[in-house]
Amino acid sequence: MTEALDHEVLVVAGPIEMRRYAPHLVAEVEVAAESVRAAAEVGFAPLADYIFGNNIPRERIAMTAPVTAEASGEQIAMTAPVTSSSSGAGTFTVRFSMPGECTLETLPAPANELVRVVQVDEHLALARLFRGASDPVRIDLGGAELFAYAAEHNLEVEGPPVWAGYSAPYVPTPLRRWEVLLRVARGAVP
Repeated sequence: MTEALDHEVLVVAGPIEMRRYAPHLVAEVEVAAESVRAAAEVGFAPLADYIFGNNIPRERIAMTAPVTAEASGEQIAMTAPVTSSSSGAGTFTVRFSMPGECTLETLPAPANELVRVVQVDEHLALARLFRGASDPVRIDLGGAELFAYAAEHNLEVEGPPVWAGYSAPYVPTPLRRWEVLLRVARGAVP
């Protein structure tokens, strides 16, 4: 079974949860792509390469969930206004969460200079769970729901929506689990 990122559910409001994520390590790459889903696909290969042994000293690292992707640079307008949503070409950060027992000192160094290992601080995030196909319309819908919830509860948003995939590629599409996450300011529990 794949280890999932540790978090505490603070609030459940219909399909939306507010969570507290503990500090954790991620391996990340920045990629240029047409959408957040395309970025996840492009960024998957160098990150999988890292955990499968393209590191120093060539050790395998356990796969964890989720794989995340988010806009990380200036978005380039395509046919719509520039937003921090899933549509529009731009630069995206794709991340693999590292196993909970790992530390910066114990994780192997990436052999690929594009891969970085960084610590993500404790934070709060809103989450909207989906099942099935992950498409741009559903990603945008999830982001819009989270922004509306944040506005309704006077929560300060910190960054763009994040796509998070939990299912292995062999999981049938109707059973796949994925989420849209939106980071909010600490201490902002409604």
